[in-house]
Amino acid sequence: MQFRADKSSGNKLSALGFGCMRFPQIGSEAERMVLSAVQGGVNFFDTAYLYPNNEKTLGAILKKLKLREKVYIATKLPISLCKTYEDFDKFLLQQLKRLQTDYIDYYLLHNITVLEQWEDLKELGIEKWFAEKKASGQIRQIGFSYHGSGDVFPKLLDAYSWEFCMIQYNYYDENYQAGKKGLLLAAEKGLSVIVMEPLLGGRLATGLPKKAKELFANANPNKTPAEWALQWLWNHEEVTVVLSGMSNTAQAEANMKAASDFMPLKSEELAVFDNVAEVFRQSFKVKCTGCNYCLPCPKGIDIPARLTAYNASYAQSYFTGLVLYLTGMGAVAKKPISVYDCNNCGKCEKQCPQSIKIREELKKVGKRMESLPFRIFVKLMRLFIR
Repeated sequence: MQFRADKSSGNKLSALGFGCMRFPQIGSEAERMVLSAVQGGVNFFDTAYLYPNNEKTLGAILKKLKLREKVYIATKLPISLCKTYEDFDKFLLQQLKRLQTDYIDYYLLHNITVLEQWEDLKELGIEKWFAEKKASGQIRQIGFSYHGSGDVFPKLLDAYSWEFCMIQYNYYDENYQAGKKGLLLAAEKGLSVIVMEPLLGGRLATGLPKKAKELFANANPNKTPAEWALQWLWNHEEVTVVLSGMSNTAQAEANMKAASDFMPLKSEELAVFDNVAEVFRQSFKVKCTGCNYCLPCPKGIDIPARLTAYNASYAQSYFTGLVLYLTGMGAVAKKPISVYDCNNCGKCEKQCPQSIKIREELKKVGKRMESLPFRIFVKLMRLFIR
């Protein structure tokens, strides 16, 4: 296993992190996976309050196998459920009990998509609470997981003295959400960066078009698409840990081998990723590359994020596209931004290097992604999280 230094604490973290959300919770497979991972050098385990029964399962395994002091635990505060200052303690104490530990190594605010969420937490006193928990030793490192637009990410980085962050990043989504710009900026500010969705929910491992698989095989027949995708990320020195949501021991062992075998990629290998990404992109409805030249929109519409979600609703699944769309529109904000807010100014089209007729495409996006049932769902969801 290869290790990378956490800039703030000096901890040596395994390049491969264990994303626990998908591991089995029935039978002994989860226990075998955790033991195999630790024996293979993995020392970073990521879970969350909102992952059903996940913290409890991980805590029980670490306790039984006496592994707590050999690993770093990352878990997340369910900020959507926090209505008062007292809620912060309520959830943390539940998590400590579930995980059978008296401290959390890496504690995150779960699923930040808009700056308003942080501002609301500040009003509740989150900064004071962070200071108290750090002083008591119950929380060692403080960070956040991010699923919002690229323009908000730098503002969030400046909003607090974070020690690490978690972003979605992979060779296909290089310019999506925080993207490469966010990765570089976070690293420049001294934050450790934990990467989630390295395989785009498994699609970069098992969902590639035949031609894309052939491109990888021609370059190196001994590497699987998953190995290619993971090693592309480890080729970034700014990436501290790559999380993989493994669901069986075979996957865990394959990913550990990929981490152990990693060597800096050659220029000809890096060129393969551009070709694979382009083949993947050809199946999309709108040929948007996510370059962000169309931004900023005068109405605040994150155009690349909307088009990415729209494309995903066809190329992958409607549900996948819907989830991406919810984050792209800032559905949890006090005033979510709809594509129907477009004032038809045309500024975006003048700046688009792909000559996309963005205004026409946004109408199609709205028709598919913002139907009446969707708008009702968003209203109900906002009532719940507020």
